[in-house]
Amino acid sequence: MNNKLIAYFSAEFAFDSKISQYAGGLGILAGDFLKEASDQELPLVAVGLMYGKTNLTPILEIEVPIQDQKTKVQVYKHMVGNIAVYLLGNETITQKLYVANKETRLKQEIILGIGGLRALEILGIYPDIFHLNEGHSAFLTLELIAHEMKEKHISFSEAIFFAKKQIIFTNHTLVAAGSEIYGVDLISLALSGYAKETGIPMDEIIKLGLVKESSIFSLTMLAMRMSENVNAVSKLHANKASEIWTEHTMTPITNGVHIKSWDMVGDDVVVGHQKQKELLTSTFNWDQKCLILGWARRFVEYKRPLAILDQIERFAKISRNSQFPVKIIFSGGPHEADKQGQKLLEILQRVIKDKIGDIAVYVPDYNVDVAKKLVSGCDVWLNTPVVGYEACGTSGMKAALNGTLPCSTRDGWVEEIDLYKVGWALDDDNLQNNILDILEYDIVPMFYQNKSVWYEHMQNARNLVKTKFSTTRMLGEYQERFYEPLSLDRA
Repeated sequence: MNNKLIAYFSAEFAFDSKISQYAGGLGILAGDFLKEASDQELPLVAVGLMYGKTNLTPILEIEVPIQDQKTKVQVYKHMVGNIAVYLLGNETITQKLYVANKETRLKQEIILGIGGLRALEILGIYPDIFHLNEGHSAFLTLELIAHEMKEKHISFSEAIFFAKKQIIFTNHTLVAAGSEIYGVDLISLALSGYAKETGIPMDEIIKLGLVKESSIFSLTMLAMRMSENVNAVSKLHANKASEIWTEHTMTPITNGVHIKSWDMVGDDVVVGHQKQKELLTSTFNWDQKCLILGWARRFVEYKRPLAILDQIERFAKISRNSQFPVKIIFSGGPHEADKQGQKLLEILQRVIKDKIGDIAVYVPDYNVDVAKKLVSGCDVWLNTPVVGYEACGTSGMKAALNGTLPCSTRDGWVEEIDLYKVGWALDDDNLQNNILDILEYDIVPMFYQNKSVWYEHMQNARNLVKTKFSTTRMLGEYQERFYEPLSLDRA
């Protein structure tokens, strides 16, 4: 068993509905990770950013070198079970998560990585292992190098060797928009004061994150080059990532969900699910006996949110069958800088308003509370990404846990399971036709005319997640593959 202290760094955490520090799946996964770590009494602290205002009171103020100035940063403490989370905030820089302005975003990441480690040191917390949840905290690696140079009186290149042995990096995305990249000039300006303070030459810093044959600095590349261990979050994701980053070994550790947090139905999945469905349908004044489909996640082009509406007349005809009616709930939203995602949402809202308002609804302000209602109250959970783009897709796990059956392309975690008597696999290359064929000829008949088989599917789906896709299994793999070997290496 690992007894070394782990520091878990993430730009977002979903751990408390009253403290909104997350944007989507990455933050929800991070929150589940902390809850599981608390359950297992793992020696771990977490570091993130404080966005906007909160009722928390700062416990510390530190200074972080950004450009040629010392930026004052407040440090807040929040407990998730027995896990301490330290959140760093500055009233002008960390007002908003994933702010579109690149310069501000870069400053946030300097505060998270460099400021995060400095805050821990001032608090007298000295981790043995640093786990980077995505590349936003990659500047932590520079601070570790500087620390090793100072403590061991060694050169920059020698310090890299020792720093790498302490670092684990989890990659969550293959999509370019999810990788933090900056021009070399912006990096040089932002880290000018830091380079001068630490004595690390700027050209050496640039080399660590430089994309080959370009003038682009990538936090993902920095994190990968500085990590002893790199992992992807599903087996398919690991295969695809290895094709992109050929110089790095990608260990697959498939994500899981924190069962106690997401189980809304209890021991009897059929009875429990029906109660959750009653709550959901009453919100829209729908008949609870109606078949309810759900699609809820970030609106981005590769997730194909409008796939089921591509043949709108056929979908409407299927759904408006008075004997076997179908309703659909959409939720989620695009990033403010994603113009294509915003356009997709506008199209959806217009289609609902003008054509299918009687059979479809869009729920705004998607958050953990809304997610819990949808994954436990819908009958079928639609997941329509282009195969190879969705790293894992844990919302489908949460739905299956609650007896909501998966209807998904074989992307992320779904590629690892046998959907026989669990749900339905969608044809990635013929999605628009296939999704309606499956709805009309498989899902609707089973739901309305073969309830015993449907209930069997519900139980199978729940058992699958509880046995194979929990954070208990996930954290166990991190301990076995990464934490314990690194602990022995540093013993």
